[in-house]
Amino acid sequence: MDNTSGATSGVGVLDKAALVLGALESGPATLAALVGATGLARPTAHRLAVALEHHRMVARDMQGRFILGPRLAELAAAAGEDRLLASAGPVLTHLRDVTGESAQLYRRQGEMRICVAAAERLSGLRDTVPVGSTLPMKAGSAAQILMAWEEPERLHRGLQGARFTATALSGVRRRGWAQSIGEREPGVASVSAPVRGPSNRVVAAVSVSGPIERLTRHPGRMHAQAIVDAAARLSEALRRGGGL
Repeated sequence: MDNTSGATSGVGVLDKAALVLGALESGPATLAALVGATGLARPTAHRLAVALEHHRMVARDMQGRFILGPRLAELAAAAGEDRLLASAGPVLTHLRDVTGESAQLYRRQGEMRICVAAAERLSGLRDTVPVGSTLPMKAGSAAQILMAWEEPERLHRGLQGARFTATALSGVRRRGWAQSIGEREPGVASVSAPVRGPSNRVVAAVSVSGPIERLTRHPGRMHAQAIVDAAARLSEALRRGGGL
């Protein structure tokens, strides 16, 4: 990287820190490699890398090389959540109108899932899940979606006491959507699909839910395609880094 390329901000220490982070974007680097990529003096490159490590923006790999740190992933996730919520309103409203059922967007938060956006059915019997509601990860089609692509160890832990099985989640991964019938709440059925971030990791679940009398005992047959389409629109919005 040429440290003279591009405009500087006028705040030298920040410009140099940005050079270090930019150099690490292509992968792990020794101190010598950082010096070569940034053009910074060796003591300066070392001081900045160590300072960024203190703030978790830089870390070390098993060989002691500098790599991008976990704080950057946390900030990226927060930015992604803002984009997700900005895009969710029109997508959920359209999904509600197409299916005639209440639509929700869930994100995992520890061992719970939280409803971060919703579009309620306007009249008649409906399943109402207010924004901010926390629901368990042990039941419901959204929980299945948020669990199905987890790392094996976390998946194994999550299945303990769950209303669904590893075999059921294998089917979810194969189909690309999940359904539940009276799993979270008697008389309520739902269908969900995954929203994926730029790295293809599942970051949220889009759902519709309503009484079994309307959704039947095979709700996926009725609504899976509409929900998969809605999830794809949100995933595309996250990949583009902007709205719909």
